[in-house]
Amino acid sequence: MKLYTIASGSSGNCVCINNATTCFLVDAGITAKRIESGLNAAGVGLQDLDAVLVTHEHIDHVRGIEVITKKHAVPIYGTPETLKELARNAKNAAEMQKLFHYVMPGDVFYVNDVEVNTFPISHDAGNPIGYTFTSHGHKIGMATDLGCYDENIIGKLTGSDILYLEANYDLNMLMAGGYPYRLKLRIAGEHGHLSNDMSAELVTQLLHEQLKHVVIAHMSKENNYAELAYETIRQAVQQNWRWNRTAPVVMVANRDIPTEPVYTNGGEDE
Repeated sequence: MKLYTIASGSSGNCVCINNATTCFLVDAGITAKRIESGLNAAGVGLQDLDAVLVTHEHIDHVRGIEVITKKHAVPIYGTPETLKELARNAKNAAEMQKLFHYVMPGDVFYVNDVEVNTFPISHDAGNPIGYTFTSHGHKIGMATDLGCYDENIIGKLTGSDILYLEANYDLNMLMAGGYPYRLKLRIAGEHGHLSNDMSAELVTQLLHEQLKHVVIAHMSKENNYAELAYETIRQAVQQNWRWNRTAPVVMVANRDIPTEPVYTNGGEDE
């Protein structure tokens, strides 16, 4: 499987995951034009999408969904609370609702040959979820927009070949910055986002011999630096890597332009 980040950050998030038979879009928080351009750059068209998976209803995760699904009637997966809010804000809710597939945290379902697992995440949204994707013995785990993590999340993400995790803010930058104090508390709270240090702690608990890539995602433009997030997590990986093979590659997903794809098996779609 391949993971290809089209956009990542507090201003918009969109990720494409695909293999030889199946293509997912996880969130669509940028304009439909940018989504289509990003997909085309990867050799994929809207007509190739098998499903759009929504983590939660915040605008930086759903901005382009109505337009892309109007162009191509692709199934939309999400929790009832998320999809209800999506329909409430849609111009043509009746048509969009025909595409809805409701899932609950903890559900497992298949799209072609890919097993999709869902799990609850702690964020200030209706009923947000994270996703893992498993196919032909390989796994991708994704978790962004969570203020904390627990044993269930660790269990769901364990065994991933690719980890896609948020490192939203540096705590010192957040607290010294110009955000209102209540917003600072919201971001750093249990229903906000993971800091660089919290993400590094999570990564150390998910290290295993077959882990190939750690993709740092959903960084704040105002409260983080790519170099700072990268070094925090890279050092955590290097200091805790104990296997006799090369440590996983740590990389930062680009905010506004597509990021080089990463593969679960070293460079081919299964």
